[in-house]
Amino acid sequence: MTDSDSDEVERRRSFRLDMEKELVDIVWTDESGQEHNKKIACLDFARGGLKLDCDEALPVNTAVTVVFKSANARNQKLYGKVLRSIKQENGWFEIALVLDKES
Repeated sequence: MTDSDSDEVERRRSFRLDMEKELVDIVWTDESGQEHNKKIACLDFARGGLKLDCDEALPVNTAVTVVFKSANARNQKLYGKVLRSIKQENGWFEIALVLDKES
């Protein structure tokens, strides 16, 4: 970590939880109406949204269901929309989801 990293100002106004790349399932429907399911890494979780690591881009405003511990009968689901999808140097995409207010 450089000095400039430690001097960065935290811009979030809500609690944030580092997920340490915990695997979650995501479900979304594409423009043609086909449903997709994918197991991906959740990087960060905050009251307002999630940051995910995905091997494909998801269009902005796509509705996404995130399922935590999908193999467990008591799994938890959150609902959100894609806020941004940014291609990383490694070719994967950092997906930012904003949670629906009802989640």
